[in-house]
Amino acid sequence: MSLLPAELPASPPAWDTLVVEPSQVVAPGPVPVSIYADEVWSLAPLVANPSAYRPSLNWARFPDTVRPQMQMAAWTMINNPLPASVLVGHPAWHSRLGPHGIHDTVLRWQGFTTWLHQQELHGLHEVTEDALGAYAGHLARRPGAGRSAVTKDLVALTRLWAFDTAGVAPSGMPMPPWHRQGVDDYLPAAPAAGRGENTTEPISAATMGPLLIWALRMVDDFADDIFAARVESRRLAEAVAGTRGTPDTKARLKLYLRDLIDHGLPVPSRRNAGHRHALANVYIAAQAGCPASQVNALLGTAPWRHLLPYVRDNPGTCPLAVPVTGRLDGKPWTQSIDFTETRQLMRHLGTACFIVLAYLTGMCPAEVLGLETGCCPEPDSGRHLIYGRVFKNASDEDGNHRSAGQPREVPWVAIPPVVRAIRLLERIAPDGGLLFDAAAHSFHTASTASSVSISNEGMRSRIEGFVAWAGELARKLDREHEIIPHDPHGAIGLARFRRTLAWHIARRPGGLAALAIQYGHLRTAMSGGYAARGRGGIHELLDIETARSTADTLTILHEDLAQGTGVSGPAARRAIHAASHAPIFAGSIRTPRQARDLLGNPALTVHDNPGALLMCVYDRERALCHRMEPVDAPRLDRCQPTCANVARTDHHAELLLQRAHGLEKQAASDGVPGPLADRLARHAGHLRTLAERHAHDRIHTREPTP
Repeated sequence: MSLLPAELPASPPAWDTLVVEPSQVVAPGPVPVSIYADEVWSLAPLVANPSAYRPSLNWARFPDTVRPQMQMAAWTMINNPLPASVLVGHPAWHSRLGPHGIHDTVLRWQGFTTWLHQQELHGLHEVTEDALGAYAGHLARRPGAGRSAVTKDLVALTRLWAFDTAGVAPSGMPMPPWHRQGVDDYLPAAPAAGRGENTTEPISAATMGPLLIWALRMVDDFADDIFAARVESRRLAEAVAGTRGTPDTKARLKLYLRDLIDHGLPVPSRRNAGHRHALANVYIAAQAGCPASQVNALLGTAPWRHLLPYVRDNPGTCPLAVPVTGRLDGKPWTQSIDFTETRQLMRHLGTACFIVLAYLTGMCPAEVLGLETGCCPEPDSGRHLIYGRVFKNASDEDGNHRSAGQPREVPWVAIPPVVRAIRLLERIAPDGGLLFDAAAHSFHTASTASSVSISNEGMRSRIEGFVAWAGELARKLDREHEIIPHDPHGAIGLARFRRTLAWHIARRPGGLAALAIQYGHLRTAMSGGYAARGRGGIHELLDIETARSTADTLTILHEDLAQGTGVSGPAARRAIHAASHAPIFAGSIRTPRQARDLLGNPALTVHDNPGALLMCVYDRERALCHRMEPVDAPRLDRCQPTCANVARTDHHAELLLQRAHGLEKQAASDGVPGPLADRLARHAGHLRTLAERHAHDRIHTREPTP
């Protein structure tokens, strides 16, 4: 049976045939165009996602004997769908792959051809079904081989067979045996646990806390100063560029420099690539009223060469004449902004906006980087909403990946800091362009929309740069406690922000998430915004983290009860009953369905609230935290001590006494005013009463073990 698509040519493509036919081009704007004879084929014409990598195929990495066959199969795959007969029995397969899928597939072909060369097989025409089986075994035996990776390798070879067979010069490569029999028999043993976003480690609270604080400071407090400095620095640069050199401008320059030297004053300088100080030519030219070229020319003359050692010994700053209005604890965050720092500060401001958007919305990185100006219009009433595109799992009517993404069915909810960040980005981005337009965020010159955003790798680098800059500023301002520490799980990256948000909302109701909650009750905003369960929302991560937190709480309570720990409060018996189910769920929450199974069981919804020193054994009908709100989850930031859902363990009672002791010490201090001391003492007494009530009312399931 022939698999030849009707639109394929009758002969192999000519040397000048376009690698990507015009009908397949989706990339906006100019892109590299490759022809069949090129050694490297660019797949950029197939990429419409502004933040996505533009892959290419390098044929120099393939053995010479098999390269023509692979090129023909790849060209067919790029420009034609997989024959319908191959899709039978594989409903999850796509007839067309996106550019990154094509790139990944060809890389897997490369590994196969390297193995063929090692087996002294010199082309697809020498491949047999036994050889394919042997290669599958080779893949499964590799150290660290995973089922997912091996499956992708085997599917890639199925596509190679299909497109080779469909080509104008088929090699006779046989159908892979796993295409008929299924891949299970050719895969390594299944691992105990999966991977993916749901197993990504959240950013530690010690790192995320100061990172978010500095990002919010940039957006809320420092941004206006940075924009003003950017305007002034560009004004100076444009003035210098428009100044013609004359004897008078040269005389002014000499007078300016001579005055600095005669008075032993530092000379405006900048750090060059070698971290040495060099003259800040443009700034000096702006101060002297001359072109920058005259500064360079003057230093080349013998009488002025001695200035270079003087600069190294007396480097000066380049302060801009703009007032600093941003305050940190009532004081200016910097005495002045330097002319040489404005471009870097603008980069840090753009990075801070990304951090705020990524953390306080829960968007995927590609969605943040794909946002455009006007994405968050001013509402007639109610909350701000963000309208963007979803790229993950975006597909056309045939189920094939849509590189340009598709409009999100349910918009994101934007709390005030997010709206502020978007408004700042709209001042940077070109009208109608991307908020993170790569050309605009280079801050070299004004630019038009480029249709390409900052890449993932570029933004990762900027985040690391922002962390370093914030650390330097913290030291300069004697705020060492706000230095952003290294995260124990590695680089901050981009994909960890939404997992971190879900983790903190689910597990730290009175801690780090309060930074967001105080701006508009973020969890409520998200829950309301995702009532329709829009595709790819953060609600699944929230459910998983909440379920994991609940499972952890049940497990700890189960173990404590086995050791004789007591429980008190109106919900004590319900807590004990729920803890008996802990072994069923311990360590098992990995998917949204498992999370829903746990959260959907009203007898198991136990939430620890260390900030309130209690547990919430949640029952909607008895809850006091949201009587008038249409939600079905506890508001742990609003726990009421008289609620019928409250339970406490011996550990909570110990913490009550510890906190009471700390308040009593404060009340006894000579520096505390009398009225405040009275309030502290009363609060400490209330905490001790709660601890005593626990000791009187506590119940337990067994006597403590020695």
